[in-house]
Amino acid sequence: MPKLKTHRGAAKRFSLTGTGRVKRKKAYTSHILTSKSAKTKRKLHEPAYVDKSDEARIKRLIPYL
Repeated sequence: MPKLKTHRGAAKRFSLTGTGRVKRKKAYTSHILTSKSAKTKRKLHEPAYVDKSDEARIKRLIPYL
């Protein structure tokens, strides 16, 4: 059986948790931070998870992570 190639772009953006959920980063964290409140910026640090409807698609891209 041939091995599957990991999609390197997806591997850099997503990771799997111990329970098998797919973890992702939140958007709006990189620039124009002066207009965002401290509370907003703090909330953007918290982990986010891929929606269940998209999980299978992402897991196919990162088979060995």
